[in-house]
Amino acid sequence: MPGTNLTREEAARRAETVAVDAYDVVLDLTRGERTFRSTTTVRFRATSGASTFVDAITDAVHSVVLNGTELDPAEVSDGVRIRLPELAEQNVLVVDADCLYMNTGEGLHRFVDPVDDEVYLYTQFEVADTRRMFAVFEQPDLKATFAFTVTAPDHWTVVSTQPTPEPVPTGEGTATWAFSPTPVVPCYVTALIAGPYASVHDELTSADGRTIPLGLYARRSLMEHVEADEMFGITKQGFEFFEAQFGVPYPFEKYDQLFVPQFNAGAMENAGAVTFVEVYVFRSRPTQARVERRAITVLHELAHMWFGDFVTMRWWNDLWLNESFAEFMSTLAAAENTRYRNAWTTFAAGEKSWGYEQDQLPTTHPIKAEIRDLEDVLVNFDGITYAKGASVLKQLVAWVGQEQFMAGLNRYFARHAWANTELRDLLVQLEEASGRDLEDWSAKWLETAGVNTLAPVLETDEDGVITAFRVRQTAPEEHPTLRPHRLAIGFYDHDGDQGKLVRTHRVELDVDGASTEVPELVGRELPDLVLLNDDDLAYAKIRLDECSLDTALTHLKNFEDTLPRALVQASVWDGVHDGETPARRYVELVLGNIAHETDSTGIQVLLKQLDTVLEGYVAEPVRDAVEHDAADRLWALTEEAAAGSDQQLQFLKAFARHARTDAQLGVLEELLAGDRALAGLELDTDLRWAVLTALCAGGRRTEADVEAMLAEDNTENGAIAAARARAAVPTAEAKARAWRQIVVEGSLPNSLQEAAIDGFRTTHDPALLEPYAEQYFAAVPGVWRTRTHELAQQIATGMFPNLPTRATVDAADAFLAQLPEDLHGLRRLVLERRDAVFRAVRGQAVDAAYEAVRA
Repeated sequence: MPGTNLTREEAARRAETVAVDAYDVVLDLTRGERTFRSTTTVRFRATSGASTFVDAITDAVHSVVLNGTELDPAEVSDGVRIRLPELAEQNVLVVDADCLYMNTGEGLHRFVDPVDDEVYLYTQFEVADTRRMFAVFEQPDLKATFAFTVTAPDHWTVVSTQPTPEPVPTGEGTATWAFSPTPVVPCYVTALIAGPYASVHDELTSADGRTIPLGLYARRSLMEHVEADEMFGITKQGFEFFEAQFGVPYPFEKYDQLFVPQFNAGAMENAGAVTFVEVYVFRSRPTQARVERRAITVLHELAHMWFGDFVTMRWWNDLWLNESFAEFMSTLAAAENTRYRNAWTTFAAGEKSWGYEQDQLPTTHPIKAEIRDLEDVLVNFDGITYAKGASVLKQLVAWVGQEQFMAGLNRYFARHAWANTELRDLLVQLEEASGRDLEDWSAKWLETAGVNTLAPVLETDEDGVITAFRVRQTAPEEHPTLRPHRLAIGFYDHDGDQGKLVRTHRVELDVDGASTEVPELVGRELPDLVLLNDDDLAYAKIRLDECSLDTALTHLKNFEDTLPRALVQASVWDGVHDGETPARRYVELVLGNIAHETDSTGIQVLLKQLDTVLEGYVAEPVRDAVEHDAADRLWALTEEAAAGSDQQLQFLKAFARHARTDAQLGVLEELLAGDRALAGLELDTDLRWAVLTALCAGGRRTEADVEAMLAEDNTENGAIAAARARAAVPTAEAKARAWRQIVVEGSLPNSLQEAAIDGFRTTHDPALLEPYAEQYFAAVPGVWRTRTHELAQQIATGMFPNLPTRATVDAADAFLAQLPEDLHGLRRLVLERRDAVFRAVRGQAVDAAYEAVRA
């Protein structure tokens, strides 16, 4: 990535020098497969006599004209930036260039559908890839209007932020679309989606009485699987909720949602033209967790129309003003205005657990992060910015009250419409609306890092009556801040009639400092289980007292409600993750209780954590035996699950991932051949790929079988699945080929590279991957410097040695000790992978000690 970085200091100096008014961008998409013509006219004001630069990642620059004067492209352009000398107070810049189509999911991405051989394009500009399509002052605080004029094949559909105009024929088989200017927005939320996309349409009435057209788009080969009623239904519920809560009508003219191929993220909040990853088009039966995640994502991106597009952070250190708010508001909207009433349970099980784990990494950072440059922000779309930020907002709402919180947001949007903001701009409005001083709250919650741990400390008399109860708060040594928490404490007892664990008492209070007495609980009988942070109001790890832990390990399935069960599960997982609870106790907890879990996301998270524990935390001498037993039990759970249930589907996928023995692989063979069936469960295309991949990893299928399956499923989904399956084949040749394609050649587009990395890491024999540990550390700095960010991050994270040993930790330490300082984005990713291996190694020691005690 030479020359593509931008520092905060550079951006601040440029913002002091220029103010941008308007862009007029003319694109010709009919010039071939490699490049397109991009002609940009920028009108901007500047400090007279000053110099600056405009960003433009180009294949060739034909001309640069500043205020009527031709500048020599060879002198002012280096292919990344164009220098602009001797500015006037009012300026007009015209840049005529050729830009490259991308296959990385960045800039203007070009994809050819193997089904119909048609070309599909879409843009992805966040964080700083607008400059791959046109010349632009690429930073969020230089907002402007944007007018796009696009020439493309006349049978295409062309979509952007503004409503699509009628195309004008311009030549044989081509047409031109001239879009009206956008409102004042940051450049990274502009968009262009073009190709023979199929679509369906609807409309709604906004809070101010306008009719807002709604569009839903996908490739023609996928459109039959798009669930338009569901997508439009969630969208309308989101509009209704957000317009009422924010006090501001939807700020754009229309709202399109587009499923696009080879997308790197879940979705992107382009103003009026949101793009979604195609895995949200379910051509095979999805888990309910994925269905609900899609709904949350729809609401998340809609919330961005206000948080980010309408009002935008000044610099990326306030990225949380976009992402944390969108994540919080999407969950709130789902819980209060859709059928997904258990959205906060889903949030606790999924997003919040992500936040806790991210906050315990050596690379954790405050929610309001220090962002020195683009290197920093590119790796900062993480569990702090999304999940912790949303969790802390939930805590703030509990503290100031939801009505007062929303009143503050109303004032914030009214005061800063179409402008840029910083943290203080929001806090001022929340303080005025709530009457609370938020300076101390902000300092402790938004400007410091780390997660606190809360534990009950209690005493009882001989009759089991509580004589003393306090909450102890601790913080890690490297992040020692103790914070105020608004939380509830729940008492749970067994219902004698049905054996359910039901809440029998609840108290809500403020916890602050190292110790908080709870006199309201003195004199009550000790329950079967004490749950701190009941209802999940606070952001903190919780611990269970010994009695409660015993109840949890043996009776987790007996909870009457899903949220307390999710909180207890999270507490036990924290113990494993922190090296306090033996891995095998957690394996028993999961396998002994998961059949009774009803929340799909809860099942998904538990199975993912089970994967982590089985692959690395179980002591090495018994790991194979524990893995084999776990797979047998997962198959038993699959057979015992209700026919056609979500549990049945998830258990089967988990069994396939862990099948190792001849008998287990034989079951998969029979399923794939149709010699064995599960009532209510069809082995559809995607499920067949999952089973085939497991058989490839187990040495029961070869690349020839993969090619045969791909011939039956010659689609983008099939190509992704085939890349994963090929790389999972357990031969030295297959692993070497995958390594060469991914690391050496960089010959795979983003979606296939990601799948191949997953397949490469999948192995039953760690010896197959051992030769690549040293090669990884030798190669990854060069990868980081020469590949685009998305591809480089996939490799840096995914190809890190998948070997949970002390040797891997030592190798990472040696690598980090000599890593150049300018590669701080890579340093962060390696530190995080190193931490995961270190925790696994520590977990193995804890598990070995547990085995010794049992013996």
